[in-house]
Amino acid sequence: MQLSPENKELRDKIIKGATLAYERLVISSAEKNEQLVIGDLEGNVKLVDAKELLKTLNLTEKTIS
Repeated sequence: MQLSPENKELRDKIIKGATLAYERLVISSAEKNEQLVIGDLEGNVKLVDAKELLKTLNLTEKTIS
């Protein structure tokens, strides 16, 4: 199924927004020394320190600001 150019653009904007929101959540939680609940590929639920999760993100200065 081919996406129209408008739908591709919308899809890209949604993915970009969701990624930015996730990164901001991890940064904010790490600043507060909180933990986050995540799910792995096998469906297991884990409680992870946000600081540890922050180390796995590839963040740019623009994201952090």
